[in-house]
Amino acid sequence: MTDFVSTRIITADINRLVGFYEKVTGVPAVWGNQDFAEVRTTHGTLAIGSTRTVPLFAPGSARPADNHTAIIEFRVDDVDARYQELRSVVVDFVTEPTTMPWGNRSLLFRDPDGNLVNFFTSPTPG
Repeated sequence: MTDFVSTRIITADINRLVGFYEKVTGVPAVWGNQDFAEVRTTHGTLAIGSTRTVPLFAPGSARPADNHTAIIEFRVDDVDARYQELRSVVVDFVTEPTTMPWGNRSLLFRDPDGNLVNFFTSPTPG
């Protein structure tokens, strides 16, 4: 059996990144220690680890602020309302709220490390 548990971001400034995700999601982080925290939602967990944790896995195996492939996605109730709320928190919006060809209403922005984040509302419950 395999069970998906979380996605982990490695960062050089864990306090800044955890604080950012707490602000944009409204979910308080659960800290394991000074080098690891989790933002736990009903359906998934975003884990955030400091660069000091990387050698525990394999030295050099992960680099902070170097993601160019993954999009971290959160379903929200109202993308347009969240966009208005986030304007004072998010510095780098990639797109304003946009309806995608598949029906989702999406808002793309970057976190302080440059990771791409998608807040979306689905036309069907889920």
